[in-house]
Parts: sequence; structure tokens; C-alpha cells
Amino acid sequence: MLQTQALSSGFGLEVQDIDVSQPLSDAQFADIERTFFAGQVLVLRDQRLAPVQFVAFARRFGPPEPHVIDQFHHPADPNILILSNRKKDGQPVGLADAGTYFHTDYSYLQVPARATMLYSIEVPKVGGNTLFANQYAAYDDLPDALKQRIGPMIAVHHYGNRKVEDDMSRVAASPLTDEQKAKMPLITHPIVRSHPVTGRKSLYAVSGSSYGIVGMPENEAVALLDELAAHATQPKYQLSYAYRVGDVVIWDNASLLHSATLTDPDDPRTLWRITIKEPSTKLDALDVLAPTFVSGAM
Repeated sequence: MLQTQALSSGFGLEVQDIDVSQPLSDAQFADIERTFFAGQVLVLRDQRLAPVQFVAFARRFGPPEPHVIDQFHHPADPNILILSNRKKDGQPVGLADAGTYFHTDYSYLQVPARATMLYSIEVPKVGGNTLFANQYAAYDDLPDALKQRIGPMIAVHHYGNRKVEDDMSRVAASPLTDEQKAKMPLITHPIVRSHPVTGRKSLYAVSGSSYGIVGMPENEAVALLDELAAHATQPKYQLSYAYRVGDVVIWDNASLLHSATLTDPDDPRTLWRITIKEPSTKLDALDVLAPTFVSGAM
């Protein structure tokens, strides 16, 4: 069993005793995967990864999906998206302000994301945390009448941030070219989604790319989504994670919302990101053990 430390009283686990640059046995990886689904956020400390090693580890969780913003794919492998505020010859080398609002990765795709991984290469002197919001807990705390009301509802998704209309805002979704926009059709997902591994119900992507609800007038749909998002992102459901160099942070998109935070553009920050789609095979839900969480400081 992995030796873990809780990042908060509700969710998030840290592991310090494993090196994912080395080949992992099936038993070792199964232990990591169980711990990941139990903790929702899993931090692996002190990693040193080349692109090929990072991608090989990601593939153990499922099929990577290259991001639609292809101009910032890593030159060694398009499955890696470079997140960075650095510039070379006056041009950005990566996305500088990606995802600075609560959202769920790839909820605008038909096959949604299972996990997102960030490998921290360069951290700013101040800030740069990722905020996570526990959507299991947010759903569990809803009144029974509201659970029954939203249970059959289907949300309409497309790439973007419904709270911001100005594409050039630092808190808007990263802008797409016309060609990239053409690859992003309207997609639908349930507002309440049973987790494909654990079976637990959670709110799904009620903030970010959800723009409407099937069969509901737009103003009513947006009002309900805004109400659910305000509930789902309350501080009591949140974990704020501060990166260290060498961290690999993996999070469960089916049970979380997350948000990047803005940093000083002149304070260098670089991460590699891989997002993994839901694979065709699943873990047995009974194999996912719930850890006991204690107060942590992150």
C-alpha cells in the first residue's frame, strides 16, 4: 500500500515514496489508481520526467487526448500541452492563463475526461495555485427536492466560459482559431452524473462550459446552472493546492471542478499538462477504498 498524507479534511492525497519515471508493475499501478480515485486529487512528489516518461505514465490511466489548442503542443509529443507565461523571441511558448475559472476539463467533448495531470517544472514565487471543488460533497448537500428536480436534466456544453463574453479577458477560456472552433460541436451531459468508477453521484460541470439545459428556456437554464455553480464552489468544498517543482498532480474530472489562479506575467511558471479521456474499461467500484482524511495544510 502507498503511504499517503491527506491534503485537506475532505479530499486530496499526497504520495512521496514512488518514482513514476521507472516502469511500474501492474500491482504498483493498481495501487496508484485506487488511491487516485479515493482521494480525487493525487500528488506525487519529487518526480523527474522526460516527455516520453510523462506520457507513458499517463497512458496507464487511459487514452490521452491532445488539446484543441495545438499551437502549444509539446514538440516531443502532442499529448502534452505546455502551460507557461514565458516567451521566446517575443512569442509565447505556452498557454499563460489557461482555465482561470471553475470548470471540468473536456466536458465539451462527447467522451469526457477521466483525469488531468500537471507536471510542475517551474513555479512562480507567489501564487499559481489550483483550486479544486468537491462535487461529490456538493451534490450530497443539496436538498432532496432539488436532487429530484435536476436528476433527469441534461446540460448543453461547448468550449468556453459562460460567465465571460470577452474572449480576450484573462479569465475567459483560451481563445480558439476559426479552424479550432469548427472542431467543437454542441455536446450534452447529465447535470448529475454517476461516477464511471466509484458509482457515486456528483454534480457534473455546472460551471464553465455548460451553457444551457435541454428543453429549458435559456434564461431559466443559465439561472439554474449559476445557482448550482455558486453552491458547488463554496469555500467549504474547496482545496487550494500550491505546486512545488517536481510535483505531478492528477485530478478526477468526474468528481471535481477546478480553477487555475492568475499569476504575475513576469513571474515565470511552466507546467506540462496531459488530459486522459474515459477509457472503455473500468475499475471495479468495490476496489476503491475510501481513506480517512485528517486536517492538512496546503
